[in-house]
Amino acid sequence: MVVDPDHRVAHANALAEQLLNLSERLMIGQRLDAIIPPPDDPRNRDGHGLAVYDTEISTARGVKIRVDFAETQIADYPGWRVITLHSAATSRRLGHSADRAAGARAAVGAAAMLAHEIKNPLSGIRGAAQLLGAGELTTLIVTEVDRIVALIDRMQDFSDTRPLPLASENIYPLLGHARRLALAGFARGITIEERFDPSLPPAQINRDALLQIIINLLKNAREAVRSEREPQLVMTTAYRHGITVSAAPGKPRVPLPIEICIFDNGPGAPAEIADHLFDPFVSGRREGQGLGLALVDKLTRDMGGIVQYAREGTPEMTVLRLLLPRAAS
Repeated sequence: MVVDPDHRVAHANALAEQLLNLSERLMIGQRLDAIIPPPDDPRNRDGHGLAVYDTEISTARGVKIRVDFAETQIADYPGWRVITLHSAATSRRLGHSADRAAGARAAVGAAAMLAHEIKNPLSGIRGAAQLLGAGELTTLIVTEVDRIVALIDRMQDFSDTRPLPLASENIYPLLGHARRLALAGFARGITIEERFDPSLPPAQINRDALLQIIINLLKNAREAVRSEREPQLVMTTAYRHGITVSAAPGKPRVPLPIEICIFDNGPGAPAEIADHLFDPFVSGRREGQGLGLALVDKLTRDMGGIVQYAREGTPEMTVLRLLLPRAAS
């Protein structure tokens, strides 16, 4: 659901209609609290998002439902918010992977709607600013419009539901390239240790998707160690015999022996969001948008793999673990 600065519903997708048993036509223009009372009054918060899991709310028709409630502010549009509701009962019944998939589908709808409603007029604003001629304010307008478009482009990554073309690939050139990019940019001045299994066979992957995943995970790890006196980032690979996973209920289990891990010695995710790190719009940082790890999860699932979060080792470190299929012999 999309809510305007006056706390009125501006858009609701089909899943919201089904969950609340109300049509979008009836919801548009109504105050959000007249349809569902949010877990907390948005007017009492400081402009940041909210996520409440497994909470009971009452609909406008008096029906009580248990949901995971997530709210995020729309960047550069003060007061506008995106509300996502996941049925908590459904999440528990179908399991963690299905819950993530439902969250990704919700992000698809939000991304497509925002792109249509926001991106087109931005191109007109940019063109009009350029016609004004050179100047400090004109440059500022163009720069800010480009920044907003870049954010929307990132959200549109969720809306691409086409199957990824997969091929047999040696992952090590991709890992090396991602490491060099990190050291030349956001991880400059930090050592990224490599602990690789040299005998790893080719994986069945999409090159561009895996590169984007590794860069996102390294960025996440770099942010996690920003306050550490002696930051540590470690990349590892391994072959895991016997690891099989079912991608969805009713689907056969498939082997995922190719393991890639990114370790960091940061404090880890807050306990209250650790199980929901890969949901769209969930972030452990106040300035975070909650899109990086959600995109990692989507791209990994598109390649038939899974991504996991854990705290492991002595001393304890954060690990984000990719498990991917091996290429056919």
